Amino acid sequence: MKAQDLKNSILQLAIQGKLVAQDEHDEPAEVLYAKIQAEKQKLIKEGKIKKDKPLSPITEDEIPFPIPPTWKWVRLGEITTILGGKRIPAGKKLTNKNTGHKYIRVSDMKNGGVLTSNLLYVPEDVYPEISRYIIKKEDVYITVAGTIGRVGKIPDELDGANLTENADRLVFSLLDQDCLIFFLCSNAIQGQILELTTKVGQPKLAIKNIEEILFPLPPLEEQKRIVAKIEELEPLINQYDQAEQELSTLNDKFPEQLKKSILQYAIQGRLVSQDENNEPAEVLYAKIQAEKQKLIKEGKIKKDKPLPPITEDEIPFPIPPTWKWVRLGEIVKYIQRGKSPEYTDIKKVPVISQKCNQWNGLDIASVKFITERSLYNYNQERYLLTDDLLLNSTGTGTVGRVGIYYENLNPYHIAVADSHVTVVRPLWVSSKYLYNFFASPYIQLNIENLCDGSTNQIELALQTVKKILIPLPPLEEQHRIVARVDELLQACDKLIR
Repeated sequence: MKAQDLKNSILQLAIQGKLVAQDEHDEPAEVLYAKIQAEKQKLIKEGKIKKDKPLSPITEDEIPFPIPPTWKWVRLGEITTILGGKRIPAGKKLTNKNTGHKYIRVSDMKNGGVLTSNLLYVPEDVYPEISRYIIKKEDVYITVAGTIGRVGKIPDELDGANLTENADRLVFSLLDQDCLIFFLCSNAIQGQILELTTKVGQPKLAIKNIEEILFPLPPLEEQKRIVAKIEELEPLINQYDQAEQELSTLNDKFPEQLKKSILQYAIQGRLVSQDENNEPAEVLYAKIQAEKQKLIKEGKIKKDKPLPPITEDEIPFPIPPTWKWVRLGEIVKYIQRGKSPEYTDIKKVPVISQKCNQWNGLDIASVKFITERSLYNYNQERYLLTDDLLLNSTGTGTVGRVGIYYENLNPYHIAVADSHVTVVRPLWVSSKYLYNFFASPYIQLNIENLCDGSTNQIELALQTVKKILIPLPPLEEQHRIVARVDELLQACDKLIR
């Protein structure tokens, strides 16, 4: 149950006479009703209020629920006088200048009170025309246009302020103001307000319809006990609401935090168990180096400059003994930034840019295309291949975003990368494992520390990318990690849905 639902339930108990005990010594509502009628007649004779038109009698069919025998069903117009507000004359405007004549708008009416931070004032030359249309602190306001059915009280400093035509004032005596407000806020009354609102054209709640609202009238002393009980419960409702909001925030954040934890566990060797039968990463690393030398001798790849040895101070966290710390440049056969091409409207060969490289996959819907003349100057190795890793290398907010290129996702078959994307082509290492590594908090939380440049334009240099430390597992374990990560991330996505 949400906090608002809990509050609604409490108000419903209150309006049905089930929130507090009845006291046989209380003066019955029938007597209170008679006193209110006598008071209204007195005010009519004194010319302070106008005589109301007779309201329709209450029938048995109308009564929505039983109430205690000491209560009485009445029409709201029988126990209150409803008076309207007034708009300022056409062609005139309210002013920020303090003329001493405050004007309350519906937009000022919030949370059962009135906000005073943006009050406007009635100009001196307009005030005489609307001076009678005020609201007093003893009254209750009800909004009748725009946001309809909002109710509340007037703070002392706005006693006697002018009232908008989009709200009415309920004038009464011998009623508890807070109890009246609580009852008007209940679903039972708000439902009536919704039914009584005119739906044709601009929705409006007419005074004659407000007068017809069915109202369960408790004895005055019980009204006070109801208010005291609700005020006693309100801090508990607020605590419940705060706890509910905190839980909702936690629930919203939980799947994403869980995803980050899964990736971090994965690259630390804590997500799947190690298998002593797996070939250690040290042997895999030696094979990669041997294959690289072979490819260099065959002229298929270029010889890299030696990367600095890994020192103990660089190692960020422990890994299993079958794993090995390596630099990214040591386990790839190609790593290079893309180029800035000439573009054409001829849709033949797309250029993958940083905006195409999204966390949810490759998006080539708005891709640009390279001219044939520009493509002619590209070496074959620059053509993207399935399992190439694409690493965004520039731009605040996008740098470090990583994706994997798959040829079957590209209807144009051939593609190249632009100068803002680094292409990483692993050698005997799972691209998906490296993707998980770059997507992990270890990299993503530190990506800007790896970059050069200003706040507006940061850059992840190619040499920096080559030197990034990678925790390399045995190849079989890489595949187990990838499978487990995929399984767990799918479960996280179901939590979000």
